Amino acid sequence: MNLSTDHLAIRTTCAYCGVGCGVQATPKDDGTFAIAGDKQHPANKGRLCVKGSTLGETVGLEGRLLYPQVREADGLRRVSWDAALDKVAGEWRRIIAEHGPDAVALYVSGQLLTEDYYVANKLMKGYIGSANIDTNSRLCMSSAVAGYKRAFGEDLVPVCYDDLELADMIVLVGSNTAWCHPILFQRILKAKEARPEMKLVVIDPRRTATCELADLHLPVKAGTDVWLFNGLLNYLSRIGAVDPRFIEQHTNGFQAALDVAHADCADLAVVAKICRVELSLLLEFYELFAATHKTITAYSMGVNQSSAGTDKANAIINCHLIGGRLGKPGMGPFSITGQPNAMGGREVGGLANMLAAHMDLERAEHRDVVQTFWESPAMADKGGLKAVDLFQAIEEGKVKSVWVIATNPVVSMPDADQVRRALDKCELVVTSDIMQDTDTTAYADVLLPALGWGEKDGTVTNSERRISRQRAFLSAPGEALPDWKILSLFAQRMGYTGFDFGGQHGVFDEHARLSGFRNAAADVPRAFDMSGLAGLQQSDYDALEPTQWPVRRTASGELQTEVRLFKDGVFAHADGKARFIATAPRLPRNAVSEEYPLSLNTGRVRDQWHTMTRTGKSATLADHIAESFVDMHPQDALLSGVKEGELARVTSEWGAMVARVQHGGGIPRGSVFIPIHWSGQTASDARVGAVVNPVVDPVSGEPEFKHTPVRVEQFRVNWHGFILSRDALNLDSIAHWTRIQGREFARYELAGRNTIKDHAGWSRALLGVGDPDADWLEYEDKTAGVYRAVHVVNDRIEQCIFMSPRQDMPSRAWLASLFAKEQLSEIDRIGLLVGMPVEKGADTGPTVCSCFGVGRNTICNAIIEKDLKTVAEVTACLKAGGNCGSCVPEIKKILVQTRVEAEEVRL
Repeated sequence: MNLSTDHLAIRTTCAYCGVGCGVQATPKDDGTFAIAGDKQHPANKGRLCVKGSTLGETVGLEGRLLYPQVREADGLRRVSWDAALDKVAGEWRRIIAEHGPDAVALYVSGQLLTEDYYVANKLMKGYIGSANIDTNSRLCMSSAVAGYKRAFGEDLVPVCYDDLELADMIVLVGSNTAWCHPILFQRILKAKEARPEMKLVVIDPRRTATCELADLHLPVKAGTDVWLFNGLLNYLSRIGAVDPRFIEQHTNGFQAALDVAHADCADLAVVAKICRVELSLLLEFYELFAATHKTITAYSMGVNQSSAGTDKANAIINCHLIGGRLGKPGMGPFSITGQPNAMGGREVGGLANMLAAHMDLERAEHRDVVQTFWESPAMADKGGLKAVDLFQAIEEGKVKSVWVIATNPVVSMPDADQVRRALDKCELVVTSDIMQDTDTTAYADVLLPALGWGEKDGTVTNSERRISRQRAFLSAPGEALPDWKILSLFAQRMGYTGFDFGGQHGVFDEHARLSGFRNAAADVPRAFDMSGLAGLQQSDYDALEPTQWPVRRTASGELQTEVRLFKDGVFAHADGKARFIATAPRLPRNAVSEEYPLSLNTGRVRDQWHTMTRTGKSATLADHIAESFVDMHPQDALLSGVKEGELARVTSEWGAMVARVQHGGGIPRGSVFIPIHWSGQTASDARVGAVVNPVVDPVSGEPEFKHTPVRVEQFRVNWHGFILSRDALNLDSIAHWTRIQGREFARYELAGRNTIKDHAGWSRALLGVGDPDADWLEYEDKTAGVYRAVHVVNDRIEQCIFMSPRQDMPSRAWLASLFAKEQLSEIDRIGLLVGMPVEKGADTGPTVCSCFGVGRNTICNAIIEKDLKTVAEVTACLKAGGNCGSCVPEIKKILVQTRVEAEEVRL
């Protein structure tokens, strides 16, 4: 960054994953902001992944919800804030009076700031008197929370990021860290470069990008993690890799957990067979774990998103407790959270079964602490409806009104069509969002405009318990308000006191004071404590540096924090001891069958986030993976009657969607993988949530996104095509389409079932080109069914359409580059008619490195022409892989493939 502008940079926090990277936003002369990593932030030390680096591309006001609106018979009508909130408050008062407080609910999000979360939780549990507030964090980390609470007595993450660099072995379980938490993965790889003897083990059914750089990959069968770790627990006990003193003095339940593990997992050959891994690989992992005391087991969605997710988490924790492998540098179980403030939501009781400040809803003494502090008129005395149960209760009419805040459940929930039915039947649906049109706002009766990233001010907490400030650097657009303010204004209209906050600083201060209220050994002690930050002046809050909790003040007034927990062997259970949890292994509830023979696994791709309401606006992020896909083994594809590159319908008992078949090379027989991101706004029929089963973990309530029985069938079409257009198009008449954001244009991938006799007339009508004298370049091969047309305005490409019975068509990357030109050359026009670039090197190929916009063809050409042999040489030559590093595994594969192919040509 230019040092002369450093003093203008605003330090804030990234809006995406739970790593919680620090960001600097620096104003530019054109009114936009340059985004860079904050070198002073301990989470990322200046590095950003490609999603974080492109945050500046997502802050435009296109599609923003800017004013309160109410749905009437003839559509949405703009109203004042007073009118909107009065309507909601009036309806909620009526519903509560007629049906009780449990007839209303909030469904919120890990995208909220802690201050927003705090006010929402206080409103529902302490004033309305219902615990019907749940969050989309239920979908990603609630099993980790339940596992920690069972083992440690409280939702406590024992390690910190620095431990990843101090460990002698890191075991990544159900985590494609290279793509989903790339900055942490780069920290791991950097540590491994410094200490090559450090081991990296990946446990995942799929061979992901993370596996490309691992020392050992165990491709376990999905759902068998408890067998794997029970087998490890039994092995560690049998060979004596235990800490008897730690077990005796600091734990309970060891023998019961070991007995359960021994019952099913004593025979390692049986464990290997159940897990579908080679016995030699299983033994290698067990021996490494036993021999490496400084081990971190980091786990994410592959563990959590399961009907046995909590047991999986506890099976992992058991293996650390048996050897006392926690509380010291470089070791411990570590859940890596998915959202930027999943941890902050946990602090304030954002889940339906929790209270603020890590207190338990089912404990009367905890409810008394919170109600006394809040001086609230009511207090929920039982757990509320968890996410899946909530939407089922809405459809059944038990919940009459739901307020959805900062999330898109019609896309992201399992059995998503049921969510759509529920919202359609609901008496009053309220949404607080930044976007006007989402799959969920389509069902809203009241739409409330909220602030987005860059406009919000408050705090978030990352996966290592580090509180960071999010600072606004953009003005509030239209009439948008912060979520804590919207909820406070609503609470006042409901007649409640205690919501007259002067700003987010006041909310934070109340949150900090509650964390220390009656938090003493003689009362209801809690490890969670940020009371050291209570009483901050506004200026101190504004200048708050990233701080880990617990944070208290010493007698002399100095702040005191803890980097890692349990170093004294004292846990949060009443007796101070940790608990071994007996985890009897069990298979997923829904088994594959003759009708649904394949197991669906869902997850993220590298450059997209959740339902793409934000990342979908970035042309940079759209370049890597443009369409939804179903990754499957070639033999499964053969048996299903589908081919790579073709469209296929994926169907379960709960719903169906359409995606393009690919063979990524990392999927085992019997499984398919589909990403979660595509919605009704970005594709005609690609919501994988509609397919996912609604079975949940009985303890945590987290859905089983990693296993749904499905079948895959051919989605027959007559033609394929794509369009690049500067103007938005209505494609409702097309059988299948996907919209991809480009630079100065939108790209549409199409497939149709209709028969087109007049390609020119049909294409002109679709593109809205009614002028018969328009500059319209076209080529048609009627025999082959190939058609290409380009609409040119003032010698500048305006739109183009390419169609063929086959799906292999000209490079989109080359055509996209033409939209940046102010004037098409004669060579460009010739290339458009021919269907390929005339000039050598014009087609860079599909994007590999999004950070620097480097395509596959460019990398392949450089490898051959410059005889590049290593990833480091590719980076030095092209910059590819030199920023966040998430493309390094892909570059490594390209290197091997390209050099092998070149050698075969020479031979």
